[in-house]
Amino acid sequence: MKVILFCGGMGTRLREHSDTVPKPLVNVGPRPILWHLMRYYAHFGHTEFILCLGFRGSLIREYFLHYQDCMSSDFTWQDGGRSILVHDPGVRDWKITFVDTGLHSNIGQRLLRVRRYVRDEPWFLANYADGLGDIPLGAVVDLARRRDAVAAFASVRSWHSFHAAQADAEGFVTHMGPLRSDHFLINGGFFVLRQDIFDYIEEGEELVEQPFARLLGARKLVTYRHTGFWQSMDTLKDKIAFDRMEARGDCPWAVWEDRS
Repeated sequence: MKVILFCGGMGTRLREHSDTVPKPLVNVGPRPILWHLMRYYAHFGHTEFILCLGFRGSLIREYFLHYQDCMSSDFTWQDGGRSILVHDPGVRDWKITFVDTGLHSNIGQRLLRVRRYVRDEPWFLANYADGLGDIPLGAVVDLARRRDAVAAFASVRSWHSFHAAQADAEGFVTHMGPLRSDHFLINGGFFVLRQDIFDYIEEGEELVEQPFARLLGARKLVTYRHTGFWQSMDTLKDKIAFDRMEARGDCPWAVWEDRS
């Protein structure tokens, strides 16, 4: 299936980096978060990508136009430099279509702008391109097909580091600390969409607001409850957390790696 990646947002909550590069190009270790996400999809056999560009989209084009495996992968230099052996040539079979979908477009508008590139696809995938996870993609696809849904998404556990408080009727605090609940799940941004989705979107609408409300009413929207790893990169704190995980070799989203 083709994979639509929404890469056009301004990333205002990650200003430390997004002032100079678009959020999808912010690195996790030596590679952009966008690369990690594309490698995730490629692991499941989905290697044809459509990038919905907007803010600083030219930098995303330049990254791939000048892409060099050896700048971020292990390689062997041999024969006096006449031969380079890359040990993880994971991008060789990727096919990427770059589409300018507007500077201020919302997700629904960006999806409409690339409709012509998935016109012949009964099903396709989509992602916000700012989060990583170890979601079993095949299970989300299977759920959508079994339920005859028009849209499916992975719902994930939310994690808030605020000082969440619980108190009894008299006001005495009974618990205080980070809030995490397996019962309260949020949209993780990993979508499976049927071609019919375009019948539910009007020009100017945001994907998960009006269109998803219509699908919900028609019982055509399903979610796969994922309790494994998922994390978005919204702030500098999130970026640092990703970098530390990558430095430790603790990368649960890297489902393509051999961990035996």
